[in-house]
Amino acid sequence: MARLHDQPSKLLAPASKALPASTQSARTEPLELAPGAGAEVDVLSDVLRTVKLTGALFFLLDASSPWADEIPAASVFAPAVLPGTQHVVSYHIVTHGTCWATILDGPTVHLEAGDILVVPHGDPYVMSSAPGMHSEAPEDAVLSFFRQIASGSAPSIVTEGGGGPERANLVCGFLGCDVRPFNPVLETLPRLVHLPRLAAGHDRLRPLIEFALAESRQPRSGARCVLLRLSEVLFVEVVRRYLDGIAADQTGWLAGLRDPIVGHALAVLHDRPAHSWTLEGLAREIGVSRSALADRFTQLVEQPPMRYLAHWRMQIAARSLSDGTAKVAAVARDVGYDSEAAFSRAFKKIVGISPAAWRRRPPLAI
Repeated sequence: MARLHDQPSKLLAPASKALPASTQSARTEPLELAPGAGAEVDVLSDVLRTVKLTGALFFLLDASSPWADEIPAASVFAPAVLPGTQHVVSYHIVTHGTCWATILDGPTVHLEAGDILVVPHGDPYVMSSAPGMHSEAPEDAVLSFFRQIASGSAPSIVTEGGGGPERANLVCGFLGCDVRPFNPVLETLPRLVHLPRLAAGHDRLRPLIEFALAESRQPRSGARCVLLRLSEVLFVEVVRRYLDGIAADQTGWLAGLRDPIVGHALAVLHDRPAHSWTLEGLAREIGVSRSALADRFTQLVEQPPMRYLAHWRMQIAARSLSDGTAKVAAVARDVGYDSEAAFSRAFKKIVGISPAAWRRRPPLAI
């Protein structure tokens, strides 16, 4: 999957490409859009549903110093926790104490109570009580442990470490999702996302975390199902927090959601992906000029509107091909192609294989 460069400052990344001055000023001025602008569809929900965001693992970690957990790459990890999924995203929320996280061959961050860590792209990483530590557990043992958690045969509260005075409690969530052909949420995130704690009274995660803690410590019937759904809800709220913290000059798909022109365009495209859109027709629908739409959309989303639509159609089609038995011609019509041949050519150009080959491929042959 193509990955954007890391994002600024607290997200452990170099500065992102700034918008031209004229575009930046336009983003802060009131805009007169067409009636109903931005109200068509919840784009983030549409994407997370279509890329099949699914809870894979959820547990609590009670650790005492010294301790270190080394998480393998998602390509190794995914078959162990959610067979058939393309990719695994992991996140950790520190509820007490402090710890360190390091992407192997990448950045290191210090986490305090209330902080959130997200590893979106499947990099191997280490969570530990001090920087520079590594786990001595072999990879097979780590995968076996996660299989036990995934099957429900292990407790939802994991205790480990050397029994030292420094304690850390973490909520650990792992989710499966698609990355191919197109997952715009993951593409816009850096390798390591660090979200600092919010001030008291502004943290909407707190009630969810407290519910998860209670469910883990006093499990009832259906607890595993509840915890996996909570894992999904927590991740969505984490993405919302990231979205709320995006700087005015930051680019990327999530930044586009907050822009009045681009956000409206994305809502319209996701509401009617099979419509025979042209740039002129989309601009007219939104109530802006064609050049204003093309420039703003390309600057923020980093591809033109019609190219974005083509990629999103292929994600919808890929899911239909994987999940159902509909004929290729029917899938083609569902995403706006009158000709099966034209759809097959577009699919192969974007995805790299034909629709029939995509349907026949093994689940993890991505």
